[in-house]
Order: sequence, then structure tokens, then C-alpha cells
Amino acid sequence: MSSLPDAPLPNRPGEAALNTLAALVQDDLEACNRTIVARMESPVALIPTLAAHIVAAGGKRLRPLLTLASARLCGYGAARGETRHVQLAACVEFIHTATLLHDDVVDESALRRGLASANAVFGNKASVLVGDFLFARAFQLMVEDGSLSVLAILSQAAATIAEGEVLQLITQNDLATDEARYLDVIRGKTAALFAAACQVGAVVAGREASIEAALARYGINLGIAFQLVDDALDYAADQAALGKTVGDDFREGKTTLPVLLAYHAGDAAERAFWERTIAQNEQTPEDLPQAVALIERHHGIEATLARAERFAHEAQAALGCFPPSPLRHALHEAADYTLHRAR
Repeated sequence: MSSLPDAPLPNRPGEAALNTLAALVQDDLEACNRTIVARMESPVALIPTLAAHIVAAGGKRLRPLLTLASARLCGYGAARGETRHVQLAACVEFIHTATLLHDDVVDESALRRGLASANAVFGNKASVLVGDFLFARAFQLMVEDGSLSVLAILSQAAATIAEGEVLQLITQNDLATDEARYLDVIRGKTAALFAAACQVGAVVAGREASIEAALARYGINLGIAFQLVDDALDYAADQAALGKTVGDDFREGKTTLPVLLAYHAGDAAERAFWERTIAQNEQTPEDLPQAVALIERHHGIEATLARAERFAHEAQAALGCFPPSPLRHALHEAADYTLHRAR
């Protein structure tokens, strides 16, 4: 199978931060890509074909970047040829990719990163099973690393992601969901892997518990900010820039924060609209523009992004225990990227 592309990031506002971060760990990232290619191989030809469809589709490798950068920030690997962080970054990417394959089946998504989703091309059954294969590969990489701490962190993250997805399924169509419950969902389905990706960087470097905790805190807050922005963009982004179908959350009846804010601020007629379209999932083609208008009327996008900004600042504050360096600065700027992507 051919190697993964280097996937240079498009020149969108805010993405210079990720370009800088990737440049600082370029050799590690290239090694991670080679590991991903090697570990996707299987004598069952459909597995690497389907896996490559999503893994090589131009993703930003944000989560493995966090593992690589966190390890380097902690002093790991500098001039010593240490490579544990490379395998674990690939492991993190496999966990993430497996969840994407499963999520697209659950959500019946047609697009992923601007391309046809794997389930749209290969079918639901193949997507689920290849997702299972990638989870298995991830656990093989964890076991090969040999650290029980790493295994505990990443296996817990995998379980928490599944819990977050199930919690989202439970809260779907439920307008009684409050903001705290909503945040529980995104902590599980998105932020847990961000936190684990960062924390294992400190573990391989042998750093103290306080450093592990600081990087986990950076990751969890970054992940929450990332998902808040993602949920806002579903009602505010340009579809070509976002790389997925705008309005998917609405059509699926997901009770994301922009919807919850508009629902609770609305009058009786507006609440009836949300009850019909979200709670009962009875929608017409004209309903999405009306949903966007109601969210705009009640400043749902601005309020969601304001919350994202607070979490991004919490992530940046967690880096305060590290001395100034290009890597710390790049990770600081990566939090700003989450607030400006695809805008």
C-alpha cells in the first residue's frame, strides 16, 4: 500500500498554529505516518483499503500531534533516539479513526473531511468491522509499549469515548438536557482522547504526576473547546470549509448547545418548533434555515463560542508549569486554532 501523504494543512485562519506544531515534530510525525501505514496492513485487502480511505483523507493528525508534542515538551527523545511516543501517537490516531468509522455509521453521515464517508463508499458493515480492527491494532500498540500506566490511560479513554457516544444517544432528541449533561457528553466522546493523548506524552518521559495532570488538563479543556466549536459550526459554517454536511446535527436531532440555548430562550412558538424538529424529529427542508435563524436570534453561536473560548484559555493556563519554549508556544497557539478553524 502506498504511504500516507504528508497532508499539508490548508491555509485557513488559525491553522498556521498547527503547521508550526507539525514542523516542530516533523520527523516524529513522519515516523508516526509510517507506523500507521505499516499497522493498517492486513492480508484481507478491504481492511487497508477502507482504513486508508479515512486515515489518508487529509486529516490534521491533531491528536497524534498532541502526543508527539507533549512528549517532546517533557524532554523525551531529544538527541536520544527515543520512539515510544511515535507508536503511541499512531495508537491514538487508530482509536480516533475507529470512533470516526463507527460514528459515521451511527449518524448515517455521507461526508467526512469533505469526501464521501467510508460507510457511504464501502457500506455500514465493513466500516464497523474495520473500526473494530483499528481498535484492536491500537491495543496491540499499547501492549507493545509495555507500560501499564499507558495501557490504563488509553484503555480508559477508549471506554470513556464509548460511554460519551452512548450518553449522546440517550440525550438525542431530549430538549430537557441541561448544559452540564451536554458537557458530560462532549467530555466523553471528544475530550477524553485529547486528554489521554497529551498525558501519555508525560508518562513516556517519566515526568511527575503533577506534569501528567497538567497535560491531561490541557487536553481535556482543548477537547471541550474543539467540540463546542464543532457544534457551533454545524449551524454557522461553510460546508466546503467544514468538510462535512452542515446541519447534520439538526437532522439527527442532536441536542447540542446552540439548540439548547435557543430552545430555553425562545417563546412558546419557537419552543414548539424545536419540539417538533428535535424532540419528535419531524422536519421539512425549510426547517434548517429556520433553526439557524432562531439560533442567530438568541445569539446561540456567539454564546457557544464564548464558552469554547473559556475552555481554550483554561487549556492554555495548564501549560504554565512548563518553561517558555517553541513547543509550549505552539501548543498555546493550538488552543487558539480551535477557536478559529473553518471560519
